[in-house]
Amino acid sequence: MDASQAAPRPAPTDISDYFVMLRRHWWVLFLLVGIGIGGALLYTTTQPKLYESSTSVLVQPAGQDTNVVGGRTKGDINLDTEAQLVRSTAVAAGAAELMRATTAPDELARNVTVEVPANTAVLVITYGASDPAAARAGSHAFAEAYLRNREESAKADIDAQIAALNAKVKQLSGSLTQINGRLARLPDSNPQRPNLESQRSTTQNQLNNLSGKLNDLTTATVTGGKIISDARLPETPSKPDRMLNLATGAMLGVLLGLGLALARERLDRRVRTAGDVARRSRVPVLAELGQEEEPRFDDVFQPYAAGGRTFNRLRNEVVASLGPDDKVVVVAGASRGMASTLVAANLAAALARTGSDVILVGAHQPDSVTDTAPLASIFGVAPTPGLSDVLAGRVGLAEAVQPAPRIPSLRVVTTGGTASAAGLMQSQGLRDALDLLSARPGYVVIEAPSTASSADAQSLASFADAAIIAVERRRTRRPEVTDAAEQLRRVGTPLLGAVVLPRLNLDLQKDVPAIERKPARALPASPPLSETEVDLSAATAVIRVPPRTGPRK
Repeated sequence: MDASQAAPRPAPTDISDYFVMLRRHWWVLFLLVGIGIGGALLYTTTQPKLYESSTSVLVQPAGQDTNVVGGRTKGDINLDTEAQLVRSTAVAAGAAELMRATTAPDELARNVTVEVPANTAVLVITYGASDPAAARAGSHAFAEAYLRNREESAKADIDAQIAALNAKVKQLSGSLTQINGRLARLPDSNPQRPNLESQRSTTQNQLNNLSGKLNDLTTATVTGGKIISDARLPETPSKPDRMLNLATGAMLGVLLGLGLALARERLDRRVRTAGDVARRSRVPVLAELGQEEEPRFDDVFQPYAAGGRTFNRLRNEVVASLGPDDKVVVVAGASRGMASTLVAANLAAALARTGSDVILVGAHQPDSVTDTAPLASIFGVAPTPGLSDVLAGRVGLAEAVQPAPRIPSLRVVTTGGTASAAGLMQSQGLRDALDLLSARPGYVVIEAPSTASSADAQSLASFADAAIIAVERRRTRRPEVTDAAEQLRRVGTPLLGAVVLPRLNLDLQKDVPAIERKPARALPASPPLSETEVDLSAATAVIRVPPRTGPRK
């Protein structure tokens, strides 16, 4: 294999990742939506009620007005201007008199809103109050005060015009009287007579025109407009709007919930899904165990169970990734725990089911969560002697290799019972033992400790041809996965990928009875290691192995 393979690029984020995030943090979203709705209900109950009543007024020409234009830009009557007049101080004072209110006119005008429907000559006058009756009375009063003000303004304008016309008529009448008096004194042959008769005719025509205008003004009917829809008693308050407030509160809750969920997702560095490993830690995922499979760290999946099929596919990928001379595969956990034990045991069992000679080496010191060696409990072999006993020089390697009673072609080297052997995991004796095991046909699977607990996993990986990282969801953190991959790459070991599994319950061993160790059956197995292949000194643990034909890849 190429030990210098580049790290894969992270997969891009798609919409499904956000749905997964929402499913994971649904309680945050629902909590904040509930808080938003509760806050909206509280605000609705404490907000003062506002009742509104509207009166529609048809604006008509008054006095000398000849047209009502709804275009709002030109014409004799501009409705936008009239809408502002409704809220003027003069109209508000008239409305206060009609309402018999002691409130200042300017204060009353603040409660009024005026709308001009498009392409109409109608003003919709709306008055708001805390009492329904006050709202209806205020709307009607402002409509009446506006019409009265408009009529009074029109009448005042007509009266001013009548006064001006009367003054002009009086002036022309005096001039006409003077002209007639001069004509009466002049003889018919007087040369001034034609000029005076022309002046009398012009003056008479002017008087006739002014009289006509004066007659029109004095007989004109002043109507500034009329109420076409009077104010009604409102049955429900317009404010607060319960539905609007609830919708606003829910929307704010959704936005805050999404923001908090996204923040929690960004700040939470634990591995939640296989996508976190592939996309954020840039480690390819070889296999993933579903939550429904409920794996135990001291169990081997049946071949045709869901977990067994997963490890069968993992076996196929591992075999396809190894080169012709590659035999040693190390399985290391990215975080503390027994994930590497579960993955290594099931991978070794899957390889052995194909008939290949497989040796499973336990290099992971027993954790405090269990009283016995995990591999011994899983396969029903004796916990000692094991690898630590071999490295300490207590026994020979051939004596530490034990056949698995229920899985043909699989032999197990347990961790052993020497508690002080942890420092020997980086010794030359371990390298010689692994070289001897890898010189035989078949595969060697090493159960390594976590890369987060010590450098033993990195040392073991330097002896291997390929490496696999075991990742526990909700226990392993993404930086731990990245650090594990970096440790393996730095020693030149090709990283095949990661196996993602649910968080293991390390207390199961306390509640579940120990696995019954059945006696080994007479199963066909590879020939045992002979003493001629292994020559260990009890003091120095020296292993004599012929040199390999080529460098380890």
